[in-house]
Amino acid sequence: MRIPVPRARSLAGQLFAMQAVLIAVLVAGYALFTYVSDRNQAEDAAGRQAMAVARSIADSPSVREAIRTSDPTAPLQPYALSVMRDTDVDFVTIMDPAGIRWTHPDPAQIGGRFLGHIEPALRGESFTETYTGTLGPSVRAVTPVHDGPRIVGLVSAGIRVEAISERARGQLTALIGAAGGALVLGGVGTYVVNARLRRHTHGMNATELSRMHDYHQAALHAVREGLLMLDGQYRVALINDGGQELLGVPGDVVGRSVADLGLPAPLTGALLSSEPRADEVQLTADRVLVLNTSPVSGGERRGTVVTLRDVTELQSLMGELDSERGFTQALRSQAHEAANRLHTVVSLIELGRAEEAVDFATAELELAQALTDQVVAAVSEPVLAALLLGKTAQANERGVELVVSEDSGLDDGLLPPSLPARDLVTILGNLIDNAVDAAQGSARARVTVTAYTADGELVLRVADTGEGVDPEHAERVFQRGFTTKPSGPGGRGLGLALVRQAVHRHGGTLAVAGAGDGGAEFEVRLPLSEEALASDAPRAAADTAGTGAGGHA
Repeated sequence: MRIPVPRARSLAGQLFAMQAVLIAVLVAGYALFTYVSDRNQAEDAAGRQAMAVARSIADSPSVREAIRTSDPTAPLQPYALSVMRDTDVDFVTIMDPAGIRWTHPDPAQIGGRFLGHIEPALRGESFTETYTGTLGPSVRAVTPVHDGPRIVGLVSAGIRVEAISERARGQLTALIGAAGGALVLGGVGTYVVNARLRRHTHGMNATELSRMHDYHQAALHAVREGLLMLDGQYRVALINDGGQELLGVPGDVVGRSVADLGLPAPLTGALLSSEPRADEVQLTADRVLVLNTSPVSGGERRGTVVTLRDVTELQSLMGELDSERGFTQALRSQAHEAANRLHTVVSLIELGRAEEAVDFATAELELAQALTDQVVAAVSEPVLAALLLGKTAQANERGVELVVSEDSGLDDGLLPPSLPARDLVTILGNLIDNAVDAAQGSARARVTVTAYTADGELVLRVADTGEGVDPEHAERVFQRGFTTKPSGPGGRGLGLALVRQAVHRHGGTLAVAGAGDGGAEFEVRLPLSEEALASDAPRAAADTAGTGAGGHA
């Protein structure tokens, strides 16, 4: 049989119990302190009242005259009883200097000796004390009666301690009622506050909250994807290690506004948007990110949760895959054309016209070889040469002539390891694709590519015969999402943004201007390493001298 283990009390329940006990202790302590203080105040008040009564009797001329008589008790006893009734004291005793009573509330005690201290009064001093006499414990005052310089008698007035306690108990009842009300009010307020705390902590206890916090911190540091949490004013409330790395921001950005992080404008706009975003591609200085945002709401907008995924490598691979698809389509088309040419050669042979068949085949081979020789002679760097050959075939399929200018010159092994071939494919491939799109359909559909080194830089130019770029859009054309063409199913406006990202990553420059044929000319300049520059110094100098108007075709 499984014995159920009671669940630990929630944090809100523990706080409520602790606060209830604390309030009860405070109220009880205050009540006890007030009771003791009120009792002391009551005793002091009783002492002052008794002293006032005793002095007023001692200063009365009728008392001094009665003392001079042969029987002072006769006039003083009625007088003392009258004063007791009028002043609310429990006894008034008038005595001779030896302490023999002339008056007493109990007539049987008259003539007896006063119980208490009278020595200070015999010295002319008035004093109060608490003493147990014939009526029990009492707070009493004793003062002398002067007849000229002589002390002819003593007066004592007092209030029983029991009467003082009754007064304090009457105040204690009211005090207990007030303390009970304070306890109830404090308990209700504590319950309301802790009920709200229970809702916010979801009924978890301190151990569970601590464990959840530890899991939370471990998960934040373990997740490689970027996680960013913004509050209702779009300030950074939380960011994990992945988010700092992907956004390129330091770790002390918590509390700062998103607008102050120095991120690209499109990315900042996406983070400041109140609308949720799903799988939206955004660019930073050197990364391609997929962004998702989701608002946090609980009756009101409380903030935004942002997740970031790095797809830089994936985007590059997708670009390469697109190029491979283009190559495949070009090869398929060329295979179709080759089959047609082969059928033509076979048909000529079957017709007995072998010489014409040889001439036809030789001309086709020379044309294909001339194109390859032209590209390889200008650009012997294998990756760029292969890219240009593939793009030439693709352009031909779309009715666009792609040529490599005579000013081009790029030898194999010139490019440094810091300039990977993948980035060159991204830069030149996207520029050519953009130029082919622009030139297609124009009167003279042509794209001219120029590649050379000069002054320690790799220069790439791509010019087209399209409609050109509006000078007002010269800067916006490189922003993600900007395009003058209709958007396809996959969207447009990313290619030139990727080009600028790759160029800036390698410390280069990217510019657009008008081409000589009326279209647009994009120019990229990438710095080369000192080693690569030294190994090709003569060629670089020659290329520099020959750039002139070439390359602006």
